[in-house]
Amino acid sequence: MFEPIVARRIDTEGLAFDIHLADVETLNKEAISQGPDITKLSFNAFTSVIESYQMLSSGAALGRKCGPLLISKTKFAPEDPASCQIAIPGKYTTAFLLLKYAYPQLTQFTEMVFSDIEEAVLSGQVDAGVIIHENRFTYAEKGLYCWKDLGEYWEENTGFPIPLGGIAVRRSLPETVKKTIARVIQRSVVYAMDHPDSGSSFVQSHAQEMDPAVMQAHIDLYVSQYSKVLGDEGKQAVYHLCESVLPQWNEKIKHQLFVSE
Repeated sequence: MFEPIVARRIDTEGLAFDIHLADVETLNKEAISQGPDITKLSFNAFTSVIESYQMLSSGAALGRKCGPLLISKTKFAPEDPASCQIAIPGKYTTAFLLLKYAYPQLTQFTEMVFSDIEEAVLSGQVDAGVIIHENRFTYAEKGLYCWKDLGEYWEENTGFPIPLGGIAVRRSLPETVKKTIARVIQRSVVYAMDHPDSGSSFVQSHAQEMDPAVMQAHIDLYVSQYSKVLGDEGKQAVYHLCESVLPQWNEKIKHQLFVSE
């Protein structure tokens, strides 16, 4: 979605971008440390920085049937999941929030980079793990099983699509700058979706899973019409997630959640 900015395929309206790539939990922690002016972050992490950042309506990973999976080496979940050690891709990820939403009784977690979780489950280092990103497409061929589709559980119980991550900008930036960023991000997403082959080499150079079919399946699952613009349904899903986490949630916070368009 952002390769058109990196490769300067679009008009950035005079903005210069210093590109920094990292796994999602690293980005979450950098935002919590008040690092970048613009960042991708989990919607769960956003609830911790809501006073410092606003969300954009474009560039999000949000949709249906695209949530994290709880996997293990056994086909069925134990009668007492609370006894299990669970690998998670970070406590600020939306994946962790969805795990706690489905299994509030869980207490034993091991944080690790998302791409290491499959191997940790296979080796027996942990009893189960929450997988995200392209690992959704590789766990079964490695002999692992899905205990619970955590995104599906969210959808069934809330009726909303799954708000995984989005693009946030500093609230302290001038309104004109924030609106320019919003236009540029949306322009980048639209270009990428209209020219699906333009960023293939860029994607391949940074992919954890190098199989072209897996990379394409990953893109097809997480880049959607909601990525172009969240729309009312997408925003309602974000509001619901924030309301479920924030005890101080009110209409004022809701009104100021997104950069005005």
